[in-house]
Amino acid sequence: MSLASTLHILSVVIWVGGMFFAYVILRPAAASLLEPPQRLSLWRLVFNGFFPLVWASIITILASGLWMIMKLGGFAAVAGYVNTMFALGLVMMALFMHVFFAPYRRLKKAVAEENWPEGGKQLNMIRKIVGINTLIGVLTIIVATAGKSLI
Repeated sequence: MSLASTLHILSVVIWVGGMFFAYVILRPAAASLLEPPQRLSLWRLVFNGFFPLVWASIITILASGLWMIMKLGGFAAVAGYVNTMFALGLVMMALFMHVFFAPYRRLKKAVAEENWPEGGKQLNMIRKIVGINTLIGVLTIIVATAGKSLI
């Protein structure tokens, strides 16, 4: 249980912490210092590095979370906050997959073609979804840590 819990938490830190940093620190800095071609190219490189870590985090979070839930007797046996945390995690995963398979692919194509207006449109869509996912991630951490006292 200890190893699964550790891997689970580390994966959450990588994913949610990465989104928080990108949204709160990197995004405003890049917007204030870089013109669209440089800014969009930067984000493409950032996502190229971060998204494989998100995929690894998703796999680890799902595997470790499901393993711990099964060790505790399954979904019916765990506390309500665990089910809430799992549901919020699934929403986050679905939002990430949408970003990865839709606006991110279009962003890469726009940057490769130097279509900066289209790239900006796709980056803005990613920004909105990452903002929502960051909030859901923080909420999930609150549910996980406050647990029984909340739900």
